[in-house]
Amino acid sequence: MSPEPTGSWVNLLELPEEQISEMLRSGGLAVAVFGLGSVGLAVATVWLRAGARVVGVDVDVRKVEAIRSGRISHPEEVVVRTLSESLRSGKLRVTTDGAEAVRSTHVADVIVPLVYVPGGPDFTPLDRAIEVIGRNMRRGYVVIVETSLPPLTTETRVRPALERLSGLRADEDFALIYSPERVLVGRAVEDIELRYPKIVSGVGPRSLKVGEALYSNIAKAGVLKVSSPRVAEFTKLAEGVYRDVNIALANELARLARALGVDFTEVISVANTQPYSHLHRPGAGVGGHCIPVYPKLLSWVAQLLGVHLELVEHARSINESQPLEIVHLLVEELGKLGYFPTSGVKVSILGLAYRGGVPIATNSPTYMIAENLLRLGYQVAIHDPLIETDSYLNSAGVRLSRDLREVLLGSVAAVVVTDHRDYSELTPCDLVELSGGKLVVVVDARDIMRDGPCCGVVYVGIGRGRKCEGMRKQGQSVGTRG
Repeated sequence: MSPEPTGSWVNLLELPEEQISEMLRSGGLAVAVFGLGSVGLAVATVWLRAGARVVGVDVDVRKVEAIRSGRISHPEEVVVRTLSESLRSGKLRVTTDGAEAVRSTHVADVIVPLVYVPGGPDFTPLDRAIEVIGRNMRRGYVVIVETSLPPLTTETRVRPALERLSGLRADEDFALIYSPERVLVGRAVEDIELRYPKIVSGVGPRSLKVGEALYSNIAKAGVLKVSSPRVAEFTKLAEGVYRDVNIALANELARLARALGVDFTEVISVANTQPYSHLHRPGAGVGGHCIPVYPKLLSWVAQLLGVHLELVEHARSINESQPLEIVHLLVEELGKLGYFPTSGVKVSILGLAYRGGVPIATNSPTYMIAENLLRLGYQVAIHDPLIETDSYLNSAGVRLSRDLREVLLGSVAAVVVTDHRDYSELTPCDLVELSGGKLVVVVDARDIMRDGPCCGVVYVGIGRGRKCEGMRKQGQSVGTRG
């Protein structure tokens, strides 16, 4: 016999909002969180902090065993602390058995990954979670989907599957809510609880009522009720596409600024004093789970409807090519000083993480930069203060280390890709010293390094041209700080 949810079973669609809230706050509500990645662990944390009991579900046996044994890896201390305490108290348990998790809870919150593969999005993880939920939920159950989805997915894929598998009707027998996560990894709990209003939609008014009752106890910035799941789905992707398009604009304008000899950083600071100007900063490319994927999801559904998103697709192509711009700039500057790929020179890359302060490398532009430098014949070593190993780099024979001196020693060039705080404390002269006096070129793709002496290197900022002209050619070396 399946274990019962905490407290007696209730039909949440039939309860007044005040009673749903009280159930959550008092610990009478049990939530199954499907997907225990970085965001899923933060979501589980938020439910626990709101008062719920949580069953975490993931198909990765090693991940579940690690969490169960207290080995919780997450960039947020509040997540690690809350999950550890909840495991000890019994408020949290983790499992690979999704069916049992559904049977022993009142709510399923789905935050499994959705990736884009050639031809379209891969719905496999979502479909598997929905199948388990649909086969095991009962009347009065609540299904929440937080995964970022192409518009229409909740209505045309999730709802029919749940109704077919359960024999129940959405918004009459069970609640179906779409409420996209809106977080930045590294501060996800704060984003959910304090920073952003929670977007909530339902497939009907009863589902929407349940969603509002639950999230009004979590999101201190309020609940934004929208008219349909497709509006919520579209909104989440549009937020990411806005950033992608504006980053592409910054990257393109930065190329022109360099050709003109104009400091694009100065342009940004002046232009953005105009209230309708929000120029972004250029960089080495766009990484992470979200921004590189959302434009593709939106373009995919647009094509199904006969719409061509030209600007969105062109912006994505600019950002995808930005790592090659960095490689071109580096090779050009090295060539001027007599360093060519055939000499087997060593180039160091500072940063593997896709964003500063997080130990996550998904879709990082560093991969493309390293791959193309290797193809050209350079030796490549990569430093990241937060990432210790990487299977792809291991297979490519690229050294990854958390020891900056080890990475830079013997390098003739360094490329700063990630805006880690560690790099903001460095000057070009520091890199020369760590390289053993070999360094001649620094490409700072994040314009993050501290101003200071250059020790004879060419220091190039994206959109800023040469900030230090450099004075050495191949075969010459200098003291670092004399």
